[in-house]
Amino acid sequence: MQYTQETVKTLSQCFLQTLATDSEPRKQAENFLKQAADQAGYGMVIMQIVCEPSVEEEVRQAAAVNFKNHIKFRWATPDSDVSSSVISIQDPEKEQIKGAIVKVMLSTPPKIQSQISEALAIMSQHDFPRKWQTLLPELVSSLSSATDYTTINGILQTANSIFKLFRYKFKSNELYIDLKYCLDGFCVPLLEIFQKTGLIVAANTAAPAILKPALICQRLCCRIFYSLNFQELPEFFEEHIADWMGEFHKYLTYTNPLLAENDPEKTSVVDDLKAAVCENINLYMEKNEEEFQAYLSQFATDVWGLLMTVSLNPGQDRLATTAIKFLTTVSKSVHHKLFADLATLTQICESIVIPNVRIREEDEELFEMNHVEYIRRDMEGSDLDTRRRMACELVKGLSSHYREQVTGMFNGYIQSMLQQYAANPAQNWKAKDCAIYLVVSLAPKQASSGAAGTDLVNFEQFFSSQIVPELREKDVNSNSLLKADALKFLTTFRTQVPKHLTLELMPQLIGFLVAESNVVHSYAALAIEKLLAIKDGKQTRYTSACLTPYLQPLFANLFGALKLPESQENAYVMRCIMRVLSIADIGPFAVQCLGELTKILAEVCKNPSNPSFNHYLFEAVAALLRNACEKDPGQVATFENLLFPVFQTVLENDVTEFAPYVFQIMAQLLETRRPPIPPTYLHIFPALLTPLLWQRQANVPGLVRLLQAYLQKAPQEINQGNQLTQVLGVFGKLVGSKNSDHQGFFILNTVVENLSFEALSPYMPEIWNVLFTRLQFRSTVKFTKSLIIFASLFGVKHGPQRVIETINSVQPELFTTILDKIWIPNLTFISGDIETKLCSVFATMLVAPLFQSSKEMLVGKLMNSVMTLLVKPEEERVEEDKDVPDMDEVAGYVAVYAQLHNAAKKEDDPLKDIKDPKEFVAKTLAGVSQQYRNLSAILQQGLEPANMTALGQFCGAYGVTLG
Repeated sequence: MQYTQETVKTLSQCFLQTLATDSEPRKQAENFLKQAADQAGYGMVIMQIVCEPSVEEEVRQAAAVNFKNHIKFRWATPDSDVSSSVISIQDPEKEQIKGAIVKVMLSTPPKIQSQISEALAIMSQHDFPRKWQTLLPELVSSLSSATDYTTINGILQTANSIFKLFRYKFKSNELYIDLKYCLDGFCVPLLEIFQKTGLIVAANTAAPAILKPALICQRLCCRIFYSLNFQELPEFFEEHIADWMGEFHKYLTYTNPLLAENDPEKTSVVDDLKAAVCENINLYMEKNEEEFQAYLSQFATDVWGLLMTVSLNPGQDRLATTAIKFLTTVSKSVHHKLFADLATLTQICESIVIPNVRIREEDEELFEMNHVEYIRRDMEGSDLDTRRRMACELVKGLSSHYREQVTGMFNGYIQSMLQQYAANPAQNWKAKDCAIYLVVSLAPKQASSGAAGTDLVNFEQFFSSQIVPELREKDVNSNSLLKADALKFLTTFRTQVPKHLTLELMPQLIGFLVAESNVVHSYAALAIEKLLAIKDGKQTRYTSACLTPYLQPLFANLFGALKLPESQENAYVMRCIMRVLSIADIGPFAVQCLGELTKILAEVCKNPSNPSFNHYLFEAVAALLRNACEKDPGQVATFENLLFPVFQTVLENDVTEFAPYVFQIMAQLLETRRPPIPPTYLHIFPALLTPLLWQRQANVPGLVRLLQAYLQKAPQEINQGNQLTQVLGVFGKLVGSKNSDHQGFFILNTVVENLSFEALSPYMPEIWNVLFTRLQFRSTVKFTKSLIIFASLFGVKHGPQRVIETINSVQPELFTTILDKIWIPNLTFISGDIETKLCSVFATMLVAPLFQSSKEMLVGKLMNSVMTLLVKPEEERVEEDKDVPDMDEVAGYVAVYAQLHNAAKKEDDPLKDIKDPKEFVAKTLAGVSQQYRNLSAILQQGLEPANMTALGQFCGAYGVTLG
């Protein structure tokens, strides 16, 4: 594509149309631009439009966004089939773009500049520094010659975007080479611009127009400092540590009322800079404590003083959290003695912690207006950067060295808050909220269960006097925040609440499920779900009998909660439904519950937008199916009648997110059926073999599971319908890929388990051929293990002689080669109890045939591997599978397969009659030794001493001898 006036005019019109409110011209313009983007030179033409002053600014802005997306999707060569239709930017044009982009970025207005800067950052992720040696020198040169802060800040913003990669990458030689290149090129100019701008800030105390861009520059310098120092302390920064720390101190204590923000929601440039400084000194405190020690006392004083002046306005949240985080890091370090004085501890707790823990109007607004975000922060731990959470982390840090003093103080604060609340509950409810928040947040969590204990208060007294009254109040809609606090407290300390008391409170918890507050009914669902998940040892604390008296109101209110405003797709409620259906004896409620679930499923099919809710919805269906139909298979038909119309909608409308779930539920239904299966299933079966379904990676595990169910329930129908060829065709396709070969073996193993040898024999040469071809050209540890398991399964089902004969039908004496070179060396890598038993039993069954065919020289090696398999612990003999997946098969966006726990396939043991493989080995070898007297000598020669000793112990334990 060439840059001509006609091209500019056409593309400009298209960019304008992409902004149109009418969808038709917008789609036409977008399609035209997609086709144009395939042409060589398109990126360069767009760049020229972006920096052309005669073009309207909104067109230039749209062109800049288009350019950024063009770079994002076409700079790197697409690896996946999904994006194979996307044509990459070719190398000659890439070099042209690299040569021009910095100048374009620096010559455009700020809004356009930010888009071009993002594009440059994307390019640098792939090419910098190795394939783009000119970028850093060009940025440094531009920085040294720039005279205005719009340009300077544009360069620094770009450098900041590029250097961010050093914060996230794992340490490696390659990373350090790249980091050294950047340090060598950018450290000196970075410090120069930082110091130079510092002088400008110091000299201009009353000129906001000059100061604002200068302070933005200093913040960008601080962020670059953070990136370049993240991995370890570079020599340059160690040598100039005094220069940097001096400037940092200056900015932490810098004030200028002229630069304050009038809007309390907005962050001022000064606070932004101070927050960046706090992050830098915290980084040094965490990673370079020895070098930073000389400056620590000064900075602790600076940050302490800073926190005394920080307001509770949202605009200062980031500054408050970063400053508190620094004090927290110090409190946990060897320098904690800075806080040893009781007066110091008291001042920190009273002046910094308590004010930042108290609920603010912003939190109340979030509670009312955005329950999803409130719950994420309050219950799910996404509040790591909030004032409340950071203040509590500071308390935990102080407690690590001064637990007794801190616990005593906070016990006093909590009692004082509760007294305030008791004196005037209506006015002082925030005091009680703060008290409950402190008890919950400062409770040490148990890693295994997530439950907690507390030494801040007397638990029983606090629970009975402060929490139970909130839970027992009849009006579920009064004082919603305190109700949510009480439910959160119950959830957090659930293991400490006696079972009888929880069951007494169950009617109240059920009542909260239909509270008007989204947070309250979500927390009620979460509390019930977590209580039902408690285990005392291996037994769940709350059984189906515990739930039976409450089932009717419980189901009514759970499904009622899903009809409340903004809770139609409440994942906490659906998860609770799933848990109840997993535990309860649902009996007469089964059909009613399924009816409700299918209505919800039909609705969400129209627009699947909440993955968590959708997953728990299908888990609930699977739990209901397992609970009801496994006890009463007669209900399967009712389930099918309700579910199949929805499943048909999913598959006909190609709802890709739901198809993997549908296949799993269908498999579960089919597995619950008693043969013969209804004709409906047999009519569906051919459609499951269509290649289009199997092309989506997310479908494969569910489809395989469903295919296995068919093979288990209708093997003869499939064979007689001449569909076995197609089934084995699916196996062949799956087994050819490193990512899905195990799925192919699942199909093959199920075929072997459910069909006679007569049905299989015509296909066995081709099956072995497919497997050995893959073994020869693309073998992996996973594949080899799967192959051994399949061959062992085939052998125990149809006899070792048929394994030998069918393999040798591919090529004479091939079995001996496979056994010697592949089977024996890899047998010890088999894992899993059933698989270990299967493979050790079949390998032992091979001993007699090996003698019969004069291959006894392999017996010693084979039995040595068997003994290792049975005697050595799995962790000592099984190496981690380091096979790398085929990236050409998994790259790009694809829908993700999510396995349903409640629909999990039951593992079948093909050797149920053999309880102990060690006994089988001993008795089988003893039998063989009666016929072949030299077996004992062969074993003596072939087994390692430890294995020979173990074999002798086996024989002794089971009362047999070897010849």
